[in-house]
Amino acid sequence: MTSPSILYRGGVLHCPADPRATALLVRDGRIAWLGVDAEAPAADRVVDLAGALVTPAFVDAHVHATDTGLALAGLDLSGVGSAGQLLDAVSVFAAGLPGDAVVLGHGWDESGWDDPRLPDAVALGRAAGGRRVYLSQASIHSALVSAALLAACPEVVSAAGFDASGWLRRDAHHVVRAAAFGSVTRAQRVAAQRRALAHAASLGIAAVHECGGPEISDEEDFTGLLAVSGRGVPEVYGYWGELLGAARALELGAVGAGGDLFADGALGSRTAHVSAAYLDGEPGACGHGYVTVEQVRDHLLDCVAHGVQGGFHAIGDAAIGTVLAGFAGAAERVGVERLRAGRHRVEHAELMGRRSIAGFVEFGIVASMQPAFDRLWGGAGRMYEARLGLSRSLESNPMGAMHSVGVALAFGSDSPVTPLDPWGSVRAAAAHHNPVQRMSVRAAFAAHTRGGWRAVQLDNEGVLALGAPATFAVWDTPAGVDRGLPVLQAEDPELRGADDPTPLPVCRATVLRGDVIYEEGVS
Repeated sequence: MTSPSILYRGGVLHCPADPRATALLVRDGRIAWLGVDAEAPAADRVVDLAGALVTPAFVDAHVHATDTGLALAGLDLSGVGSAGQLLDAVSVFAAGLPGDAVVLGHGWDESGWDDPRLPDAVALGRAAGGRRVYLSQASIHSALVSAALLAACPEVVSAAGFDASGWLRRDAHHVVRAAAFGSVTRAQRVAAQRRALAHAASLGIAAVHECGGPEISDEEDFTGLLAVSGRGVPEVYGYWGELLGAARALELGAVGAGGDLFADGALGSRTAHVSAAYLDGEPGACGHGYVTVEQVRDHLLDCVAHGVQGGFHAIGDAAIGTVLAGFAGAAERVGVERLRAGRHRVEHAELMGRRSIAGFVEFGIVASMQPAFDRLWGGAGRMYEARLGLSRSLESNPMGAMHSVGVALAFGSDSPVTPLDPWGSVRAAAAHHNPVQRMSVRAAFAAHTRGGWRAVQLDNEGVLALGAPATFAVWDTPAGVDRGLPVLQAEDPELRGADDPTPLPVCRATVLRGDVIYEEGVS
């Protein structure tokens, strides 16, 4: 059945093939015509863009939808600056909950506090009126928990990463996380997913890559999210992070056996596997590697055998080295070209030297990266410097160097680790704390749009072109437009960076394959 045609006219289009274009015609989910208003064909319906900018919609290449939705409605701790403020926030939030509820919060980051000392499990429980409390650190690789939650998980004391203070990492963190989130009902999870996807659509995001797995979300959570993909919300492309789990990933409807398949932890929790010890951790501590070279190799071979994309979460340089050695081992078995054809991924890729970047080029690895990591934690006086030292911190998140040698990039947020904020991410990539690693706004925008589609092997998406899917976003651009893209940075170079005052675009509408999934003012 043919759907009514819609003409969007009177705008500014990001259309490199026709820079003069001010209008486009949508028919049956595709762009049927592009050009200037005066030459526009007749249509069943006309939408006046009133000078708004139209661009390809964004793709967020790494999200956790359920966690994002719960964080949007839960206790946001990203703004607290001390242990006292954290306890006050818990006390206020818990006061509105039933006595048997679990207090779920997210986002604290002690690396930016004047006094980085954290409250212990007893103090946390006291603030929450005796309730069970689970507060994930910004990285989601560790958490503060209350004495009541520890008591509810007696097995946690023998798990790796346990600390009686209540700041738990590694296996101990997984134990308490499972217990805390076990209190969330299925209906609440579904509502959280819907909330997260609707929020993404309101930001001009038309597709997300969900990174699930046995240590992240249960199978019902994962398949339930995939079931609503594109039904009035952004499309969802799922990755299931289970070692040697290619067959299972396919059974669950995933596009890949990767995503958060952990080769290591996170820098914020000092669990990322690094080659030189953390400066602010236990003497000699280098984090933790969770897979061997042989396991990486065998997982990739499993993916090749099943014809499915594979990948790993790898942050520290030692973990990335392990992953690349595994790629080399797999290439010895099946050949480099067959391995490259899988377009396998590495998530985060935060600490990379030239040799590692060369490995990404050799094996055709897609780097799924988060520019907001540098914006929040890079540069002098921030978390990366505290953990690694300034010189090593400036080598982190080398997206500019990777882009310059042809590494395929796909940008995202890792939400709720950092907020869904696509234009903020584009600006962060253009204003990297290390000038050597900066990208042009145009290149960063491509990584956050077309790069996300290419990462799921949909190479013809993410452009405004004749015959392409009608997937785009409409923007108010308070700072103006420059050559088909919004102005994101201050004219004065001294004002550019993490605190750039230039107002970011505001989404007016998001269209996915011709269907409006978000419209300003319409709930």
